[in-house]
Amino acid sequence: MERITIALAKGRPAKSTIELLKKTGSRFQDLHEDSRKLLFYNEDNTMKLIFVKALDVPTYVEKGAADIGIVGKDNIMESEADVYELLDLQIGKCMFAVAGKPNHTVPSGKPLTIATKYPNVARRHFQKKGQEIEVVKLNGSVELAPIIGLADYIVDIVETGNTLRENGLVVHEEMDAISTRLIVNKASFATKSKEVQQFIQQLRTAMEG
Repeated sequence: MERITIALAKGRPAKSTIELLKKTGSRFQDLHEDSRKLLFYNEDNTMKLIFVKALDVPTYVEKGAADIGIVGKDNIMESEADVYELLDLQIGKCMFAVAGKPNHTVPSGKPLTIATKYPNVARRHFQKKGQEIEVVKLNGSVELAPIIGLADYIVDIVETGNTLRENGLVVHEEMDAISTRLIVNKASFATKSKEVQQFIQQLRTAMEG
């Protein structure tokens, strides 16, 4: 049996993902959410687990450094990586949304200015609508942009909406549903099909149990 390498995203969903892995029966020594280690092997050495930044997971999988990736749909969409998305783990459910001031309007024919951590997602969304936009790439606190006039709207992940409300913003348009997904390298899906399929089935069983 060939060893498979799994790239796991750091961040909030990691705890739930680790718990799900434990339910599959796979045991990784020293693996817990607060560990500073980046690489783990399971007890029978058939799996290697690596922790990387969420946005890098699709790249690791696409380039073959990992056979499988477990990461949020937002990062898969933003990366535009050429991978197979095979399983929704139902972890960290939220959505992409367009948000801004309650009564904000933009003159007809004028490009919208969109502040976001996800420029590729924003461009694709508005391109489908035939709306021209200018993107302001921000790495955090995007809610500030409409408040101080840096942008007309933001494209961001919305979970409870509390942060928007506390800053006087509202959702103008719901976009895509987001949750943690399992992605697979296309070559690995062919060459390690048995191992990949077995791991996916173990996750499905753990989710149902």
